[in-house]
Amino acid sequence: MTEYAVRVEGLVKRFGTFTAVDEFALNVSPGSVHGFLGPNGAGKSTTIRVLLGLYRPTAGRVRVLGLDPATHAAAVTKRISYVPGEVTLWPNLTGQEVLDALAGLRGSRNVAAEKRLVDEFALDTRRRVRTYSKGNRQKVALVAAFAAPTDLLVLDEPTSGLDPLMEELFQGCVRDAAAAGRTVLLSSHVLGEVEAVCDAVTIIKDGRLVEAGRLADMRYLAASTITARPLSGEVEAVSERLRGLGVAVETDADTVRLSVPRPLVPAALGVLVEATADDITCTPAKLEDLFLRHYVVGAR
Repeated sequence: MTEYAVRVEGLVKRFGTFTAVDEFALNVSPGSVHGFLGPNGAGKSTTIRVLLGLYRPTAGRVRVLGLDPATHAAAVTKRISYVPGEVTLWPNLTGQEVLDALAGLRGSRNVAAEKRLVDEFALDTRRRVRTYSKGNRQKVALVAAFAAPTDLLVLDEPTSGLDPLMEELFQGCVRDAAAAGRTVLLSSHVLGEVEAVCDAVTIIKDGRLVEAGRLADMRYLAASTITARPLSGEVEAVSERLRGLGVAVETDADTVRLSVPRPLVPAALGVLVEATADDITCTPAKLEDLFLRHYVVGAR
């Protein structure tokens, strides 16, 4: 189990008769950025609370940094930085007092990193928390998380309330953490964010694992999109040749649009080049395509 920063095997979590997580598995390699995807109610937050030792599993085996969080919660949480999507802080404290308190609870601190991040996030730590916007409360939690000398960051919808510039800064902080050897588990609805920073992803649906693996490999499971304009009068002839490859083709007056599995991309492009088609574009599959395959197509 110690070869992974996080390893979950056969996790079941029930609340009375309701099963929130059912035989779920999750493997997060040390030093990686791992995306954890699923809509509200899929079981992500329940799983995260099990990792933090807040919930005890009904069944299954869980190890975080080599320890069982159900029996070693204090030891595990001292080595974790956790940022939820809805941050609740002490309203009468200033931002700096909150950072002091969080560092005191953990028992360790990197003051230089904390000051640098306060400046980068443009956070006024002199103000009291009750005057902060949602975005500024998120900034306090993110500064505390990234500045702390911890091995694992568990980020559950962490950019909720941040403006686009701060989201870009956040992504840089995630990359820096991974470059420093820290592990990041990122749960997010922002698929572009996950695609920009994650090495691997796990998708959960109705409490069950539906897909997991390296992001570069999983993109290949969805189809690339190719568009082109064949020579005048050759749209149907070119379309028939493409269909003969097993490619889905849509046409209009002068354009073909293809949905092409990765192994067939070279052959499809070859047909179009041979036909001297113009304006050929090939768009690789995105994480969103893979995600929607499970959540939209499956719901029809």
